[in-house]
Formats: sequence, C-alpha cells, structure tokens
Amino acid sequence: MAIGDSLSVVHATKYYKKFRAVDDVSLTVHHGEFLTILGPSGSGKTTLLKLIAGFEQVSSGSILLNDQDITVKKAYEREVGMLFQNYALFPHMTVFDNIAYPLRLRKIAKADINHMVLNILKLVHLEQYDARYPKQLSGGQQQRVALARAIVFNPPLLLLDEPLGALDKNLRQQMQLEIKQIQQKVGITTISVTHDQEEALTMSDRICVMNHGRIEQIDTPENLYKRPENRFVAEFIGEINLIHGELRGVDKGCAKVRILGDLIAEVEAGEEVREKKNQSWLMAVRPENLQIAKEPSQFQNTVSVEVSETIYVGEAIKAKVKTKAGQEILVKIPAYMSDSISCGKEVLLGWNSKDATLLADEVIA
Repeated sequence: MAIGDSLSVVHATKYYKKFRAVDDVSLTVHHGEFLTILGPSGSGKTTLLKLIAGFEQVSSGSILLNDQDITVKKAYEREVGMLFQNYALFPHMTVFDNIAYPLRLRKIAKADINHMVLNILKLVHLEQYDARYPKQLSGGQQQRVALARAIVFNPPLLLLDEPLGALDKNLRQQMQLEIKQIQQKVGITTISVTHDQEEALTMSDRICVMNHGRIEQIDTPENLYKRPENRFVAEFIGEINLIHGELRGVDKGCAKVRILGDLIAEVEAGEEVREKKNQSWLMAVRPENLQIAKEPSQFQNTVSVEVSETIYVGEAIKAKVKTKAGQEILVKIPAYMSDSISCGKEVLLGWNSKDATLLADEVIA
C-alpha cells in the first residue's frame, strides 16, 4: 500500500449564488494523518469535502494533492478513495467483484486484481465472504467492503462522508476502532466529515472545527477539549461551564480572575491574556473537572453551592448546582459518589488552575 500524500487547501471559497458556503479556508493535512472536519449543520464541512473530492469546484482558491494542483480536475481524475454513508455497493455483484470494480476500471491485469483483492479482504477480515452479496452481509460487514473498495487501488487520499451514520451505537463504536486501525496500517491520508463529536474525538489525529464556512480551530482532540480557543469551540465540543470573570492580573502562567461576585479564582493562562487587559473574560471549566471538596485546602479554587437537580446517566451523576451569586453550574461525578451530591444538599466544589481556561467573552452568531 502506498503511503498517503499530503493535501493543501489554499484560501478556498465556494459561493452558491450569493451564499458563501466555504469562506477563505486554508488547511494542510499531513502524510498519513487522519483529519476530521466537524461542525454543526450548515457549517460548510460537507461542501469543503466536496471541493476536495472534485464533486464541486471552488469559486476561488486552490487545492493541492502531493504538491500537484488538482483544483480544476474532475472527481474521477483526482484518483481519491471515497467512502459514503450508504456504502454505495453494487447489489448484483459479489463482495469480490465490488472490491475489484475500481481495479477493472483501471484495466489492471486479472492476476494482479486477484492478488490485490485477496490482500485487502484479509486486511478487513472478510476473506471468507468473497462470494457473498451485499444483502447477505451485516451493516458492519458492508461498510468494511465499501472501505476495502475505496482503498484497494492505493489512492493518495481517502475521504469519508459521515461513514458511520447508518450504524447503531454499539456497532458504530466498534467500527470507529476498526477503521482507525486499518487507516494506520495502510498509512493513507484520510479526511472524514461527521457531526458526531465522539466519533471525531476517537478516530482523529487532528480535528478541524468549522462554523459559518470558516475554520474556528484545528487541533488535536485533547487540545480541542481541554484548551478550546474560543467560545464557539468550547460550547460545541462536549459540555462546559462558562462563568463571567474580571481579570485581575497574570503571574507566571496563572491568571487571577474575579468570578461569582467576590471569588478570586486562579486559572492557567499565557502572557497573551495580559495583553488583552480590557477584554471581557469567561472562565471555562468542564463538569467532570469540578470535584466535591472536603475542605478548601484540597484545591486552589473552591466555592460553596447548593444542589438543585441530579440526573443518573449510568457511569456518572450529572448535577445542577447554584452558587450564592445565583450562577448555575453543571457538575459530573462518578456514580459511586451519588450519596455526596443529593438534591438540597450544600457542598463545596473544588478545582485547580490547570482544570480551567480563559476565553474571550464574545457573542456567538
């Protein structure tokens, strides 16, 4: 199998009449990388994938694959692999013939086709299913056939369009790991589009978050979750508490922020925060980073709250609590600690400076 080639999208813009679906997007996908484009409906993620695939043409900008300009090439000329949500398998063809189809289109010798198809069947663990038809396969097996067909001809790039959307939750989680393992084994550069955050966090080397046709942040799953760069990303990825604050100073990577009336909280922050001293700020902290404290000395920051609601979600308890200043906060603790956070109870919440981040307080369109 060939090692995946890198892709560069340079100032790509796409108009549909006066509507700007993709707005001056630039990004680079590295050799062998798995990049997921994530965003809400209407964010431009699917349009961007269509521009890369060649199903749509850019209004301006360029697209380069392995340093070759493919901007004006038709989809079939780009030689990229494509996996669709509905698999698009030929129902009248066997598994073998479905996978062999792109090889026959390229007029590859029959002996080579047999060898290549058998190798890819082993890779996707379907070597015993070569004579079956799609209707005789489970949803997960059909998807593996579609994936095998997409990569059997050694494309420089693999594009996935909502690849797991048609599967139930358990099978979807299983296939997330299988696709990622196959992608790593083959070493093919991969771009996936999804609206499923868990899928993006599980499968990706990096995630590109889009909104209104523009890129909000490109980063590793861990950095996106722990260190979102703006309010949109913070609220879009997972659950988060945003608490208005007043910056009082920054010293040695730690900001002092006045929150909830008169509480001075410590939050990890760089010198770039100090340079925006007139900015209005939000302290962002994930519900699972708030813990029940036995005493204030356990944590750098503590606040007394009253539990107003608890929700059992299996492995955890979600609780809504209120501070004396009237701020509602979401807390998530392990289910075995449910006795410590019953409704009406007053508890002490604690967190450390590394568990929170500062974001500019901006209006979200």
